[in-house]
Amino acid sequence: MKQTFYSNGKLLITGEYVVLDGAKALALPTKFGQNLVVNEGKNNAISWKSYDSDGSVWFESIISFDSILAKEDFVADKIKTTLVEILHHTYLLNPSFITQSNGYEITTELTFPKFWGLGTSSTLINNIAQWQQIDAFTLLRNSFGGSGYDVACAQNNTPIVYELQNGEPVISTVDFQPTFADKIHFVYLNKKQSSKIAIANYYNKQANIQGAIPVINAITKTIITSAEPKEFANALQQHEIELSAILEMETVKEALFPDFKGTIKSLGAWGGDFILVIAKENPTAYFKERGYSIVIPYTEMIL
Repeated sequence: MKQTFYSNGKLLITGEYVVLDGAKALALPTKFGQNLVVNEGKNNAISWKSYDSDGSVWFESIISFDSILAKEDFVADKIKTTLVEILHHTYLLNPSFITQSNGYEITTELTFPKFWGLGTSSTLINNIAQWQQIDAFTLLRNSFGGSGYDVACAQNNTPIVYELQNGEPVISTVDFQPTFADKIHFVYLNKKQSSKIAIANYYNKQANIQGAIPVINAITKTIITSAEPKEFANALQQHEIELSAILEMETVKEALFPDFKGTIKSLGAWGGDFILVIAKENPTAYFKERGYSIVIPYTEMIL
């Protein structure tokens, strides 16, 4: 019997990195996401095929149940190794996934280009959790790691505030509908960052994180409740300054766009993926002149 599951992509607007230490983070589900389609298979194996948004196959493999049970490491294929690890922990959370099946035929279909960094892994983990009726946050924690805000976005169709309390996710839906959404764009920097590496680098810094958390929480609240674009932009800029000090890194505006007339904020892992831009004028021409051709209006990106 065919089964189909879907999860939303994500963008983290505030609280990047410090969300790991309990800060409140504003996260927005995107109109883009990923499907998981499951059919019955055979030979005690999974025939797996992953499609990018353009219809091209970016990963294809046969994964035996024995490989999943043993959590086999495929040294020459990191993607397969990661997938096997996720499936191994799926089995540990629900053994019938393997014990009551002859096999599966699985396809995944992204509705955004894989390189955009909108949650290829988190949407997959949430889809698998839906399919096997297990807790997606536990599956994430056991297999891939991270704060879990991306899984929360996968499960919600409205903006959320996400925080960790004693290591457990606390999710609150919020009314975030900026009246100045036409002034907000998302620009892809085409420098995809590894979340795992970025998190490791953050923990190597470990400045006065606890002192920064109340400041970030206050900024997050201001950003959510801002009625005017100037107030919103000032809060974004303050957030950049705070994280710049913690990470000991230049802000993206200082590093790449010092002459830009508007406010720029990094999203997610600093230095790659998308940035948020708010400006009086449409910034598309500015960024395209500098080689950044993917500029997406707020209303086309956010669910």
